[in-house]
Amino acid sequence: MLNLPNCPRCNSEYTYEDGSLFICPECAHEWSMEAPAENTEQHPAVKDANGNVLNDGDTVSVIKDLKVKGSSLVVKVGTKVKNIRLVEGDHDIDCKIDGIGAMQLKSAFVKKS
Repeated sequence: MLNLPNCPRCNSEYTYEDGSLFICPECAHEWSMEAPAENTEQHPAVKDANGNVLNDGDTVSVIKDLKVKGSSLVVKVGTKVKNIRLVEGDHDIDCKIDGIGAMQLKSAFVKKS
């Protein structure tokens, strides 16, 4: 069996080789051994409540009732949120929720669908 390196971004051991590139199936990071290692501290992997790595464009479900600050609206458990966008900060998911609008969520309160 080949001894392939772990992913430099999420440290996954399931990397595979495609031509001159190594690819991580968990976080979709691609790198080559000739290229200088990029600073992985800038882009840490964002994980959901179950530990699954989230990517831009994923669909997630809310796992807890969430009150919307400044209004009487509540995002109910099981609400599907499509086409998320990952951002930096405390609330690391940017999205639009039907009936509520644009908002930011914490990845700890969602699970990947």
